[in-house]
Amino acid sequence: MPLDLAAIRAAHERIRPHIRRTPVLTNAALDAACGGRLFFKCENLQEVGAFKARGATNAVFSLSATEAARGVATHSSGNHAAALARAARLRGIPAYIVMPSNSSPAKIRNVESYGGRITLCAPTQQAREETCARVIAETGATMIHPFTDERVMAGQGTALLELLEDVPQLDLVLCPVGGGGLLAGTAIVAKGVSPALGVFAVEPLGAGDAARSFEAGHIVPLEHADTIADGLRTTVGAPNFAVMQRHVDGVLTVSEAGIVAAMRTLWESLKIIVETSGAVPYAAITERQIDVTGRRVGIILTGGNVDLDALPWKSGKL
Repeated sequence: MPLDLAAIRAAHERIRPHIRRTPVLTNAALDAACGGRLFFKCENLQEVGAFKARGATNAVFSLSATEAARGVATHSSGNHAAALARAARLRGIPAYIVMPSNSSPAKIRNVESYGGRITLCAPTQQAREETCARVIAETGATMIHPFTDERVMAGQGTALLELLEDVPQLDLVLCPVGGGGLLAGTAIVAKGVSPALGVFAVEPLGAGDAARSFEAGHIVPLEHADTIADGLRTTVGAPNFAVMQRHVDGVLTVSEAGIVAAMRTLWESLKIIVETSGAVPYAAITERQIDVTGRRVGIILTGGNVDLDALPWKSGKL
């Protein structure tokens, strides 16, 4: 199936028994501070603690019996890894996970808890890809890429599908971007349901390849990521960028201090745990990268997997 609104609706039906319909939270004080109405889609409360459960589950349950029997494999810094391990366990098949050696200990433990078979590698994109290729050659597993797989993108888009069912007539949607799987699915749903709905990607300034690529009109690879938002330390994928060019209205960048401040504000105001990558869209509002005055804004809080022994406002990192 082509990646379109129909494919995303089909993905929602496929994964519905295996995921949570996450709540949408609002907060009067946060609204007053920005002059708009903010609607937070709490994917930090999703299975495995992140929106990644949607895409991984759709991909795994889309496999034929023959494909599934060989297992699945991927490379991921954490949330997609855990999501794939969980989805594989639900289907009763093995999951082979390649993780960079600098992955968060909390995310490694999360993958292990779902039965993922972890292989660590050097913290570079080349090492991730080469190690994953070796694992696939040894096992015959089916590759489920964390963001360029269209089945994954379709699953990720179901988060906005639910948000628009719960909160119609949004003016803007803010979505973090790393590889671009969530952004691609989000943009297709947004423009398919309401063409006037503005879609803005947000990323750390220290991993600003999507903004540079969007401005240049072609992918500018991320040579070095310098950001606390570990889930966004990757270059945007080619099929994801193609969707960005067609359906995304802009890419915003935020500072490291802004990310940490936004994360802390969300913890204190919404009374929920949000990881650094998940706080990035709200940081765009607090840093005035976009004017939301008088607008109804959907914000996808992508995850809540945090190492509680290394909270950024206590660790001395900033």
